[in-house]
Amino acid sequence: MWGKKTVSLIVPVSKGKNSLVEVIQDFDSTGYVDEIVVVSDQKTEEDYKIRTRARYLVQKKSGFGIAIKEGIKSTKSDLLIITEPNGSFKGKDILKLLSYSDDFDTVFGSRTHLPLIQRGSGMTFARRIIDDIFGKIITFLFFSPPLTDVGCTLRLTNRKGWNKVSKECKAPSEMFLTEWLIVAAKNKVRFVEVPVNFSAPLGLFPKNSYLHHSLRAIKIFSFILKERFLL
Repeated sequence: MWGKKTVSLIVPVSKGKNSLVEVIQDFDSTGYVDEIVVVSDQKTEEDYKIRTRARYLVQKKSGFGIAIKEGIKSTKSDLLIITEPNGSFKGKDILKLLSYSDDFDTVFGSRTHLPLIQRGSGMTFARRIIDDIFGKIITFLFFSPPLTDVGCTLRLTNRKGWNKVSKECKAPSEMFLTEWLIVAAKNKVRFVEVPVNFSAPLGLFPKNSYLHHSLRAIKIFSFILKERFLL
């Protein structure tokens, strides 16, 4: 609970699940989470069911974005927090999100602040600069609050903030994260961005290639232009 508001944690699982238990336990230990929903398109380790109180939801169609939407749809909590299953984010940082939720409908995390970037996290200099540039472009084009990251999974929204973007957020993949942010800026959702810890993933997770990041950058830029000029 946060004040009198219920809090749900949504954990979309699209790859690498060997750290899922540790992630759930870390966020659950904060004492603020009322419900934890794990969403995946496949069966996961039975171990997490024994060692955690998370509820498991099998999504109808595969996709990171689809998992997030189905997780949100499955809960009636007032505040919804999204995180990765790989341990990149720290449970303690949800206090930052919750603190700002009293004044904003949506709180986006940012992984680009140097003191909070851990070695091995994958946040390279080039990636940080590109995310920051895209954030500034969105800020300029949509007259939104300042942004420094366009792909951070860790975020919080209340029902009002989610209802303003849910119909327009349709990307099935991880592009959903960026799409959500852009749609929030376009629709004048009351949001703020806060710096969060970004750590090396726990266990073994596939690393994205230079080509993957390049294609992602092209898709983000194209989507920004489409949302701003092809309305």
